[in-house]
Amino acid sequence: MDNAAVSNNSRTANQANEQARTVLPPVDVLENKDELLVLVELPGVKKDDVAIHVDKEQLTIEGKRSTASASGSALVTEYRALNFRRQFVITPGSVDVDKITADLQNGVLRLTLPKAARMKPRTIAVTSG
Repeated sequence: MDNAAVSNNSRTANQANEQARTVLPPVDVLENKDELLVLVELPGVKKDDVAIHVDKEQLTIEGKRSTASASGSALVTEYRALNFRRQFVITPGSVDVDKITADLQNGVLRLTLPKAARMKPRTIAVTSG
């Protein structure tokens, strides 16, 4: 690999050590009859670096991603430290907040928000009297 060609298009090591920036990670929100499912793309993030909070009607997902550690001189550095934050409004009474679960696998955070019983579809039995 020609180092001159790489260095013309790469960042210096000092630029790579810039202060972490805050980003909005991509999300998908899905709904079925029993739950809402929030999928958050978080490549390179460890579970200990993610915080999820529910306060009143606000669901907040935030955290950080550290830079990859490796030995050697940087020729190209596109993988940077970053902070992330996403917030969602939850309709009051629509989600059973005590049963929310979160799982981080393969760079995807999966939040399961079970619907409150009153929000689930139900069938009403018809009686005759």
